[in-house]
Amino acid sequence: MDQKVSAGNRTLYQWLAALPAFLVLVFVITLNTSHTMHAQLLQLGEAIWEGYFQLREDPVQPSCDVNMDVEVATQRLIAERNAIPEDDGFSLFEPDPVDPVAIRKSLEAVKSQCQEKFDQYNGTKDRITTGVQIFRSVEKGIAEFGSAGMSVERILLAILVLICGGTALVTRHHIALRPTVTAMDYRVSAGAQFIAFCLLFYSVYSFKVIAFSAGVEVTTEHAALHWIWIFGFASPILITLYQMIVVPKEAEPGGSFLKAQLAIPLYANMAMIAGVYFLSVSHPSGIAIYLNQMMELSQLFLNVGLYVWVGMLLKRTEMAQKIFNIFRPFNLPPEMLAVAVVALAAIPTAYTGGSGIFVIAVGGLIFMELRRAGARRQLALAATAMSGSLGVVLRPCLLVVIVAALNNEVTTDQLFGWGVKVFFLTTLLFAVFALITRKAPLEYRKPTGDVWPEFLAALKPLIPYVILIAVTLGAYALLLNAYLDEFSAPIILPVLMLVILFYERLTQEKDVLKRENMNIDYIEERVGASLNDLKTGRDSMEKIVREATTEATGHIGALLMLMGMTMGIGGVIDRAEIMLLLPAEFSSIWMAMALLVGMLVFIGMIMDPYGAVVLVTATIADIAYKNGIDPVHFWMVTLVAFELGYLSPPVALNHLLTRQVVGEREFELAKEESAGENFWYRNERILLPLVTMATALLIVAFVPLAIGYD
Repeated sequence: MDQKVSAGNRTLYQWLAALPAFLVLVFVITLNTSHTMHAQLLQLGEAIWEGYFQLREDPVQPSCDVNMDVEVATQRLIAERNAIPEDDGFSLFEPDPVDPVAIRKSLEAVKSQCQEKFDQYNGTKDRITTGVQIFRSVEKGIAEFGSAGMSVERILLAILVLICGGTALVTRHHIALRPTVTAMDYRVSAGAQFIAFCLLFYSVYSFKVIAFSAGVEVTTEHAALHWIWIFGFASPILITLYQMIVVPKEAEPGGSFLKAQLAIPLYANMAMIAGVYFLSVSHPSGIAIYLNQMMELSQLFLNVGLYVWVGMLLKRTEMAQKIFNIFRPFNLPPEMLAVAVVALAAIPTAYTGGSGIFVIAVGGLIFMELRRAGARRQLALAATAMSGSLGVVLRPCLLVVIVAALNNEVTTDQLFGWGVKVFFLTTLLFAVFALITRKAPLEYRKPTGDVWPEFLAALKPLIPYVILIAVTLGAYALLLNAYLDEFSAPIILPVLMLVILFYERLTQEKDVLKRENMNIDYIEERVGASLNDLKTGRDSMEKIVREATTEATGHIGALLMLMGMTMGIGGVIDRAEIMLLLPAEFSSIWMAMALLVGMLVFIGMIMDPYGAVVLVTATIADIAYKNGIDPVHFWMVTLVAFELGYLSPPVALNHLLTRQVVGEREFELAKEESAGENFWYRNERILLPLVTMATALLIVAFVPLAIGYD
């Protein structure tokens, strides 16, 4: 396929979707980097100019009189004191006698203090050199940028939700139980989204009317947010109306109305349920109110967008493919390779923020490599869906950070510490179930060549990546005192991915030129111009980043809209006081844990993880604490229960995302391949992850109760 790209080939969709989303994401990275940079500049200023904090502002000249004549001032005060009328006999206290010595000492002290102020003023003024002025201009400029940026984070999140959500709507990329295939599917899906956006528009408009008529001053930021939501939800009404009328040409004719219900995006179902409920209780602004709660956690949800972008950038690197290459010399059986892949995938899962994001980014490659190793399709699909499940308890996963941010009872160190143990447990369980359910005896498969030389040869291409990662992380540590952890990962990882892509771009360019036997001067000239695809006609950094951002916008929109509507469902559960049906205290901690486990799995089945954490924090966590369940134990159970929920029908979000990246055709082939097999092998893609995570959940939930927390 011709890779040549020109400015004219960039579609309007790419400009309207990818570029604004790219600018928002880059602005968030720059904003968060500016905070770290400002702290470093303050330390640098103090190291160069002692007492730099005094030099940040021009000193104000003291208003006191440093040349005061103490003797004259003393006599004046004595005269003023003597001019006071004599006591008329009705005062309770007689005036103190005039003491010239005390007055003189007081005035001398005042003059001395004034002199110190002038000395400090002159000293500070003399120290403000041209260098100080230039440095503090830069430092204060960065500080002002950071402060201004913090004030618009909510607006940035709203813009990102609407831009990316609109992209997912136009491209029909929202998450549903089954893809749209027939004309009926397309019309029912569009019709449901039309109703959903009408409800959303009415809700945000009602909330705006209430806010502006409440008699309380509405800040500029909140006023802008109201209007952004109103216009943002009005536009999709027209888009969905058009989609109801105009069906894509590739749609199959006909279709079943009942089956088409499965093609309705999950967020639309949630919006309709929440909208109808709040209308029924005469609270039309309900969805908008709970949606704005999402804005209060704007930094965390902006990080979701950054992690998705990281995943799409990672997808375009060769790093994952080269990591797979190190396993090939060993010629591992498919089951053992599946275990190795799922275990290793936990690390990038932790660094991409959640299981779904990693499945989107690398799921297609995992499925392909397992198939290449001889894995049956059902096993390959099971491993692909589960590849993002084990890393959600490892540092620096964003989901754990959100839990710690919303709950003062736990810290990230506590959760990540126990998360390592849970990771090893689930890995062991997956290995056990994968091996005991294998169809053929586990036999040693003799490698096709000399193992260790091939293994070392496969490791060699990874050395530059190790160096690049070490240098990039070292630069952040040295220059900004920022280390890769749960707080800095969303900011550092996009930069790291861009560095890796730039390296791959340059090395690919050199390889092409070497194959063409060109002279060294021309090679240097071409490498220097490698970013300009308008001149070279080859893949460029601009093209790669643009395509990654374009793909990321649809995924970001699908996830953030789902998260936003999850907040609405959480509002329904909260306002309907469903949780009050539960007893506040149970007769047994075992009974309490059993009921909570069931509820957490159910929540994980119908809600996205981030919205589910908010709901559990507000409703269920206190019940667990009151019944003697340790907070760290409860949240580890919650995380495992959520992962079980994401792998469980009827929604099974991770399986839906696997279907999205692998393709509907592979699912059909998997059914054909397993036809005639027993129940397990016909449904292995669902059952293997379910049995693994269910067993892990039972162990995590009840074993600590049996052995005691101490």
